[in-house]
Amino acid sequence: MSDNYEEHDNRPDHTQEARRHDPIGRKESAPLKISTLLDQIDLGTLTLPEFQRGYVWRREQVREFLDSLYRRYPVGSLLVWETRRSAAPVRPGSPASSEIVTLLLDGQQRLTTLYGIARGRPPAFFQGDPSAFTGLHFHVENETFEFYAPLKMRDDPLWIDLTTLMQQGLQPFIERFYRDPALADRLPTYLERLNKLRSILDIELHVDKIVGEDKTLETVVEIFNRVNSGGTTLSLADLALAKLCASWPEARQALRASLARWERAGFRFRLEWLLRTLNAVLTGQRTFDRLVAMPPAEVRAGLQRTEKAIDYLINLISSRLGLDHDRVLGSPYSLTVLARFLHLRDLRPYDAREIDRLLYWYVYSVLRGRYAGTTESAVAQDIAVLDGSPQDIDRLIEQLSRIYGKLEIRPADFQSWSIGARFYPLLYLLARVARARDWLTGVELSHALLGKTSQLQLHHIFPKSLLYEAGYRKEEVNALGNFAYLTQSSNLTIGAREPAEYLPEIERKFPGALASQWVPLDPDLWRIERYRDFLAARNELLAAAANRFLDGLLHGTVPHEEVAIPALARPQPVAPGSIASDEEERALLACSDWLRAHGLPEGLLRYELVDDDTGALLAVLDLAWPNGIQEGRSEPVALLLDEPEETIAIASRMGYRCFTTVEDLQEYVRREILVGEPLAAD
Repeated sequence: MSDNYEEHDNRPDHTQEARRHDPIGRKESAPLKISTLLDQIDLGTLTLPEFQRGYVWRREQVREFLDSLYRRYPVGSLLVWETRRSAAPVRPGSPASSEIVTLLLDGQQRLTTLYGIARGRPPAFFQGDPSAFTGLHFHVENETFEFYAPLKMRDDPLWIDLTTLMQQGLQPFIERFYRDPALADRLPTYLERLNKLRSILDIELHVDKIVGEDKTLETVVEIFNRVNSGGTTLSLADLALAKLCASWPEARQALRASLARWERAGFRFRLEWLLRTLNAVLTGQRTFDRLVAMPPAEVRAGLQRTEKAIDYLINLISSRLGLDHDRVLGSPYSLTVLARFLHLRDLRPYDAREIDRLLYWYVYSVLRGRYAGTTESAVAQDIAVLDGSPQDIDRLIEQLSRIYGKLEIRPADFQSWSIGARFYPLLYLLARVARARDWLTGVELSHALLGKTSQLQLHHIFPKSLLYEAGYRKEEVNALGNFAYLTQSSNLTIGAREPAEYLPEIERKFPGALASQWVPLDPDLWRIERYRDFLAARNELLAAAANRFLDGLLHGTVPHEEVAIPALARPQPVAPGSIASDEEERALLACSDWLRAHGLPEGLLRYELVDDDTGALLAVLDLAWPNGIQEGRSEPVALLLDEPEETIAIASRMGYRCFTTVEDLQEYVRREILVGEPLAAD
């Protein structure tokens, strides 16, 4: 079984029969106790190959896995590759105790989880978030597993910390139960359960072993992918990186160092993307054959050149277009193609007009989704038209036109909804380059106010609550045409007032501020019942503004002045927290909708938590209720999905009650806020 471990049952284990008909040549060895496997990890004789990805299990998977072990459900066998260290790069951090090493191919998530719980720390080869298995507790009466929750567990002696049990045995808990007369009668039952829990380390797991000089790295990767077919398979990039590490052991660390530097500036990229970009820069090819055959010194020099190209592009796009963080950057593979273009030009475009045409192509490659779906083939097609000549950008633009037709922005493009929409970056770009103004101060928002480190917020021109009451759908409520940018204080001041009430005040006090964000000035369109007409009119204005700017880039008529300090040239305070995916964003929006259905306020998405004294950004909270879900009557609340402990610690220090799953937040609402009130249907 693979480590895509989701659910378990007590059906018979048919792995023995499956192994007799295994088409990939696995050889079964004698079963090994879990404690023995953990000892081998300590000795360095059992470790991970370099091509293995990091630890990815969520807390729910950890909890279910331990529950299955406790109930003695089958949890599958392990697959290992016994080979010489010289035959396959080993994950950094593994002690080199012998030339022969056993590499774990299938079972990383399971053994890493067991090691972390039993030893109280991750193994040396660990890459991931250790909080996924830290603090797991067992309720000795109910026989359930949960992660530590102070309010629930602090004063309940029946919650047992698994790591303490594994390391110190039963004695500390025997003493605890003896001290409580109410628990004395249940002591034999509790001891039986604790013994059963601790004896998990004595469970034997079958280990299938791949051996033989004929098993090359490529063969083993193929076997890995077959075994792991239900989960994430290894790509050609993974195999290429493993081969690079064989000749240049520090390759992965060098790539990660580049990624970390960009992330500190607000741009989070994936390791595979950087490897593919490096390959594109050095070889101009889709496959990695030439890259992995290069001498390490040549690859190192190529990485430095790739970094310089990406730095140039990030600074250019940030300063010229105002797209200054990864959520508005679009597909990073547009940067891959442009990095190859810069490499062929020795990192120097010809002139200002070529730069603007480059940006014109970049924006449309994002808006048209050039690298959505079949990314590799699209990148290969675009790189193929580049030869270092003055016609390169023209060829890229012509290729886009052939595929997508006339390059222009239509009003209908702004009918998409949510900040995960493809055209959201264009709305952000327009606010940056057109000197949009705040509505309650009249201050321009284009100079270092927008962006990841700002206190700027998205504002719904027509409040969501009023639109929902009027019967509008979610897609209409969150349409891009209903978004404007305001400072945090202005957004809070306006609140949920009707546009017909507050927009006339803004136009009177700061003439031109509404027009700077393309708000139709016909007061009749500011009424709730005219909302759809308002969207249609604003979309027309937005499309016209976008076409003027993009046509200006194409024809060289946009003035050359920076709209912001280049992203990599300005100091960037590191603020933890972000929404990692559209899927996560949808979960957060659904949670907000759930609260609204129960008559409670929706949360603020991507709420920027700032220091009240200095204004410094401390963290970005996925979803927050800074005034409490019962405003003025309950503490501030934050929902943080898959966030690091640092984000949770900062929010907690600032007085927020933090929840890491939607289910936990909903349970809190039911238990402490909706008590005694009729529940709306979930």
